[in-house]
Amino acid sequence: MLDFATLSTTWNYPTRVLFGAGSAGKLAEACKAAGMTRPLVVTDPGIAKLPILADVTGALEAGGLESAVFSDVKPNPVAKNVSDGLEVFRAGGHDGVVAFGGGSGLDAGKVIAFMAGQTRPMWDFEDIGDWWTRANPDGIAPIVAIPTTAGTGSEVGRAGVITDERTHTKKIIFHPKMMPSTAILDPKVTAGLPKNMTAWTGFDALAHCLEAYCAPGFHPMAEGIAVEGIRLVKEALPKAVADGNDLEARGKMLVASAMGATAFQKGLGAIHSLSHPVGAIYDTHHGLTNAVFMPYVLAFNREQIAQRMERLSAWLGLTGTSGYDAFLTWVLRLREDLGIPHTLDGLKVGAERFEEMGKMAEADPTAGSNPRKLSAADAVGLFENALAGKV
Repeated sequence: MLDFATLSTTWNYPTRVLFGAGSAGKLAEACKAAGMTRPLVVTDPGIAKLPILADVTGALEAGGLESAVFSDVKPNPVAKNVSDGLEVFRAGGHDGVVAFGGGSGLDAGKVIAFMAGQTRPMWDFEDIGDWWTRANPDGIAPIVAIPTTAGTGSEVGRAGVITDERTHTKKIIFHPKMMPSTAILDPKVTAGLPKNMTAWTGFDALAHCLEAYCAPGFHPMAEGIAVEGIRLVKEALPKAVADGNDLEARGKMLVASAMGATAFQKGLGAIHSLSHPVGAIYDTHHGLTNAVFMPYVLAFNREQIAQRMERLSAWLGLTGTSGYDAFLTWVLRLREDLGIPHTLDGLKVGAERFEEMGKMAEADPTAGSNPRKLSAADAVGLFENALAGKV
């Protein structure tokens, strides 16, 4: 039971969001409103090869803004990507960042903007305690974000995830001013996303909403956002995978993604605690890795989340012997329908580093908000179940 006589918490909500087909055409206006005259577009090598990048730089030029592009960003961004981007930012005299892409481009772009005027090392601003107060807020460049995938929700987040290659750990760099001044959600931008990437990133959005909903603590607004985000994924993700040009489905997935990132200020959980070390060591796709672990973590948390699952399944219109069973059955079916591998073998991950990753999972910041306490031994057991396919 919560003690409302002593309960105290803080809630935060997203930035200005421009939504709709063709809204990317408002990019120059958004950059000018943020005070930019010479933005650096940060994206990834895949996006850099596509015509949509020319659309973005063309929109900036048409709006009277000079820009340059930095695209040397790995799928799981590392510290060198940030330092290289900083060199380009400073050498080019840029005064803001357009973060354009999936989670990697968005996170790298936000951290580059954050570090633009800092003198301390990036790891001094890891999301630990009040470390964010070490930053010079006046040195943070403005950011406008345009996601090309519907999964991470980083366009409405105040942090970026960067891999420390020295320790093979993913670290969260946080500051309130890392929130983009404007997020542009344009379904047309995501229409060309391949089926597999649509499915993988969609499961990332689902994992964010699901773990936020299940996390302990008092945040009814985040829970409501998470529940509606899950409903939108249920309705739209299969359609978006089946027909990439379904702008309604694409738009709903973009909204669900942003909702997930808004909701998970309440917390995440063991899905992410397990995925982070796997992604850092094996360089797996984050959304796909979340999708693989999802049913195993649901089983691990069953006793703690059973009551919540009754409410969630009722809202989603799922039926079964219990709300938990109905939801798990739906997740397993959705994974199968969208081609998600059932075991770690599908990620080419074996048992050789389970002990190491178990310790990393226990230490991961997301472990603390899992509904059930996660130890290193528990994490190893979950890795073993995921390898064997034992839900």
